[in-house]
Amino acid sequence: MAAALADDGRAIRLWIRDGTATRVEAVAFTPFLLAADEALVGDAAGLVALTRLEGAGDLRWLARFGAWSAALAARDRCREATGLQANAPEAPYRFFPDPVHQYLLMAGRTSFGGLRFGDLRRLALDIEVVTTEGYEFPSAAREGDRIVAIALADPVGFRHVLRGDRLDEPALLAECGRIIRERDPDVIEGHNVFRFDLEYIEARARRHDVALAWGRDGSPMRSRPARLSVAERTIGFRRYEIAGRHVVDTWMLAQLHDIGARDLPSFGLKDIARHLGVAAADRTYVDAANVARQLADDADRLMAYAGDDAVETLAISAILSPPYFAQARLVPFDYQSTTLRGSAAKVDALLLREYLRKGRAVPRPRPGQSVGGGLTAIWHQGVAAPVLHVDVTSLYPSLMIGGRVAPACDELGVFLDLLTHLRDVRVAAKRAAQAAASEEERQHQLALSQSFKILINSFYGYLGFSSAHWNDFEAANRVTADGRAIVTSIVERLRTLGATPIEADTDGVYFTPPPGHAPDDDARLLDGVAAKLPAGITLELDGRYPAMFSYKMKTYALLDERGRVTLKGSAFRSRGLEPFQRRLIDELVRLLLAGRGADAQAVVDRWLGDFAAHRLDVRAFARTETLQESLEVYRERLTAGLRPAAAAYELAAASGRPVQPGDQISYYVAGRTARVAVNETAKLASLWDPARPDENVEYYQSKVLETWERFRRFTEQEGLVPYMDDAPESPQLSLF
Repeated sequence: MAAALADDGRAIRLWIRDGTATRVEAVAFTPFLLAADEALVGDAAGLVALTRLEGAGDLRWLARFGAWSAALAARDRCREATGLQANAPEAPYRFFPDPVHQYLLMAGRTSFGGLRFGDLRRLALDIEVVTTEGYEFPSAAREGDRIVAIALADPVGFRHVLRGDRLDEPALLAECGRIIRERDPDVIEGHNVFRFDLEYIEARARRHDVALAWGRDGSPMRSRPARLSVAERTIGFRRYEIAGRHVVDTWMLAQLHDIGARDLPSFGLKDIARHLGVAAADRTYVDAANVARQLADDADRLMAYAGDDAVETLAISAILSPPYFAQARLVPFDYQSTTLRGSAAKVDALLLREYLRKGRAVPRPRPGQSVGGGLTAIWHQGVAAPVLHVDVTSLYPSLMIGGRVAPACDELGVFLDLLTHLRDVRVAAKRAAQAAASEEERQHQLALSQSFKILINSFYGYLGFSSAHWNDFEAANRVTADGRAIVTSIVERLRTLGATPIEADTDGVYFTPPPGHAPDDDARLLDGVAAKLPAGITLELDGRYPAMFSYKMKTYALLDERGRVTLKGSAFRSRGLEPFQRRLIDELVRLLLAGRGADAQAVVDRWLGDFAAHRLDVRAFARTETLQESLEVYRERLTAGLRPAAAAYELAAASGRPVQPGDQISYYVAGRTARVAVNETAKLASLWDPARPDENVEYYQSKVLETWERFRRFTEQEGLVPYMDDAPESPQLSLF
């Protein structure tokens, strides 16, 4: 099911799949607003009902309106009267700005009903663009940049590439819209489709006055600024709405996936496809930095490349999307919103739906307080082999259910009821997956299990979420304190049994097994560790690795049974590293894991020699940065002493080219000697000439040596050594 607000704001239009056909329904809609004081909304224009909700919650008045415009006017009136935005935790009113979310909350409906993920009509979209000569990255605002390919593909074998060598840009855009209407997808998928493809298409369509009437009702695609919180980061993007269809971005799903898995080598389409094992052996690769040259020299190859990108997007989505599809059948958000809303917001929506259904007042969020974290510790550094990882199955949910830890303001007891129900459903889904008679059924049940796992693990975070209506910071602190005690007892028990703990992180421990331990003894060891744990706490052996390299807290590398290496931690994967540094770190870590630390010096010497002989292409040492502010703002802050000079902005200013926030600048360091001011010696990567290379050899060699100094001591030791947090380091080393 897809939904959208009707033009008159008095109904919600629903697109419902009925077998292979899609029918449209219009259902009555009376939007609502919650208020703490009757006077805020009692005489608002367009009010059709005002109900006092029972209970102790602050937001005890439910105001219903005859049209969306009247609800918006009431929201504005409350904002003016209180001086507070509707989403401010302390505001004495609450308004939910998504009409579909409001409808689902009050109607008790969710998306998709009995559909399976495989029943969805999915269409992947990918574009290729050319960049004006002299610029490193494309911009839809430049006259000379343009779309030269639009690739479309679906899971049932449709694959088509609109070619820019045969159609002009307006014709490409018009034909893309025609095919979308003809194929009539429920979902449009793309990799970084929000922050690039759709934004670029929208800008070029506006330039050519081409209507993007992609909606199922013939309406144009619309967009608005939005943000997605991913762990500690916030990603800004334009959110696109297409009536009757959902838009799913696999780049964003990969960001969310990596919060828990932390195993993706990067967020690029090709790297993810290779990592997930969905890259076809015969897929076409081209240099994305030279699309214009590829178009001129071999357009067929470029079009094949674009088509393969779309097919790969479908394959990645088939792995990452099903848990969110399953969530959309449970939570009062549509499918697209489910992929873009944080887990805490989903828990809040589940609680809110129950309180509104039972006519109960809703509490306001409590002011934010600090919450203690889980146990994170490191006891040893170096290479260990083999290594096992044991963790507690759903540690925090188990503690909350077993200890009856719930928000004090949850008068109805909904929090623990929901948590227990989701846990039971997840267990049933896992069992159903194991007993499934078909691969389709197995995948369906696994998606359900993963979906419920994500939600279950969000209930603890919800307690400490500052915008949650039923937050409770004391309860959150109790859960983390109990969790630290559990993990501490696991560590102590491992030591008692002769194992060597290496590192712990919240709910699990990496360790080397006792001397003489064999894989057949794993179950017995696990039982021995679990013997002293409280009832309701279940351990599982989450992984066995031939080798592990422990570098520092939350920074380590794992070698799996298939020979794959996973690097964990920003010190290994930071975007602040030049490409060659990441490659060097990867090489050194692989040697350490293979027990070949003695060969590391030769690798370092090779890199030093490559720089000395200018054997490296600029892409190996160029740094790419995204401009976060305009040049005018940069100059003002620089003059005011509010920020240091930055190479990317200085180069952008010197180029004389129009740039804007979001543009990327790629540059390298020229000159001589290792100690240089980068902002004074940097040059645009596009100016580097392989016939006359002028990169600063000494500068880049010093970075190689800095990296080597970080790893040298590990190549000279055997096995693990006690962790030393205060190990002396040269003050000039700043790589990590």
